[in-house]
Amino acid sequence: MTVPPLFTETVELPAAPPFDLAAALGFMCGFAPTAGEQSTDGGTLTRALRAAGRTVAAQVVQAGDGVRATLHAAEPLTGDVVGAAADRIAFQLSLDDDLTGFYAIGRKDLAFAPVLDRLHGYHQVKFPTPLENLVWAILSQRAPQAAATRGKHALRDEFGDRITVDGAEYAAFPDIDQLVTLPEERIAELVGNQRKGRYLHGALHAWHGTDEEFLRTGPYGEVKEFLLSLPGIGAWSANFILIRGLGRMDETPLEKALRGAASRAYGRSLSDDELQRIAAGYGPWQGYWAHYLRAAS
Repeated sequence: MTVPPLFTETVELPAAPPFDLAAALGFMCGFAPTAGEQSTDGGTLTRALRAAGRTVAAQVVQAGDGVRATLHAAEPLTGDVVGAAADRIAFQLSLDDDLTGFYAIGRKDLAFAPVLDRLHGYHQVKFPTPLENLVWAILSQRAPQAAATRGKHALRDEFGDRITVDGAEYAAFPDIDQLVTLPEERIAELVGNQRKGRYLHGALHAWHGTDEEFLRTGPYGEVKEFLLSLPGIGAWSANFILIRGLGRMDETPLEKALRGAASRAYGRSLSDDELQRIAAGYGPWQGYWAHYLRAAS
């Protein structure tokens, strides 16, 4: 069967320097929640996404201090679709994050400086959307990664948003307008767990009534309070979404992976009090400090 040609648009997206797409792709290669959902061959990121209600494939390459994104779709790419896709790409790759202050503090931290050298130019790679982070946070609770992945892919495949680029097929995770059409019973059937089906159904409907711009930029305490109000979201999951889905770096939750990564970087076992003291020294960058430690491990 002949595959019809795709419509194509290219956009240039600047980044706050320093920015190194190769560092971002290196992180993606080891990021389990999205494993196998994108290609990073030859320094090009290729993935599918939902933008303004449409399924789009994006091919992203380094271009100067930023990136160039070539968008592909089965129908003409209107301005709203291009704008929404560009926003998704820029936000996932944290292109706007100005790391100047973080690097200035980190250079004075002699134990941490080698981590900066190793990840120089790396801007945090978030989940493709904070919505996807929400779904993963619920599915992965007290569950093997394989089970969480099966549930996530079942939700994705329910809508069949797929697009083929250069002979490879990519599937987009559904947007909130799609997910809220699913009854609770169907969600539970897809994810194989009635309790998580109930949590997801309630959380998705609450999310649907909230402006994502508020989640990205609203007062930190209010955003955290909203997340904690969602079914199935506790303190750990709320912080997980704040950092990995929304790029809100205000706090550093202490957990096993951070303790291990920090102990390796600082050459000794660190107490929670010591971790909190070091993190506090990074001020608004403490989330970046913790993420760099884990990413470098």
